[in-house]
Amino acid sequence: MKSVIITLSISLLLYATFCIIMYATQRRQIYFPTPESQNDAVESFYLPVSGASIKIWSLHQEREPAIIYFGGNAEDVAGDLAGFARLFPDYAIYLVNYRGYGGSTGKPSETNLCTDAVAIFDFLADKHPHISVIGRSLGSGVAVYLASLRPVEKLVLVTPFANLAAVAQAHLPYLPVSFLLKDRYDATSRVPKIKAQVLMIIAENDEIIPRKQSDSLYEKFTGKPCEIEVISGAGHNTLDQHSHYHKALKSFF
Repeated sequence: MKSVIITLSISLLLYATFCIIMYATQRRQIYFPTPESQNDAVESFYLPVSGASIKIWSLHQEREPAIIYFGGNAEDVAGDLAGFARLFPDYAIYLVNYRGYGGSTGKPSETNLCTDAVAIFDFLADKHPHISVIGRSLGSGVAVYLASLRPVEKLVLVTPFANLAAVAQAHLPYLPVSFLLKDRYDATSRVPKIKAQVLMIIAENDEIIPRKQSDSLYEKFTGKPCEIEVISGAGHNTLDQHSHYHKALKSFF
């Protein structure tokens, strides 16, 4: 009996230690900053925000309307420049490097990314009266937050999730994620405030975002102008390799 108690105590201690380590390092497991890219053929600028400077790639700044793009948690948005130029030749395009990503300063967190998104929108609104937003994966949480507070015209959510806690719990079922997680990106609570026309694009074989997470978010848009496209055969990171994905974007805009 004594050996059982000792074994149990050691197991609980090890589990508690693991939980503490996961709590302390969680943002390093959510955000994977990319190094700064160089492209002398494309314009970029830095926007000062509270405590940081955000690097934003831009295409066709003189055109109207505009699109702001928020990428995934390990995405170098500079890699999307050519694709966006082909898809939206008549739009001004702004691709955002989160804090700590691609030349931007500061550290990423839900609060920082979301407040930066509002600051970016407000800065661009002086030049562009009509602004739409695309958010992919992690960026879908940022985009939903922004659209709940500002008059976003069209909102595209690519491989979106209802809330990050549920996604993390699906991947880490043995951890008390709801108790440990700091950055939750609870999109469902913000849907009622969104007035934009919405398109959700889902990967049929998404191995990162459980399908029920995307479906749960879609259900919250009941009664609102929201379309959904499922890209057959696509995985979480291979959507842009499918022509259906590009057709859905072009059609929506």
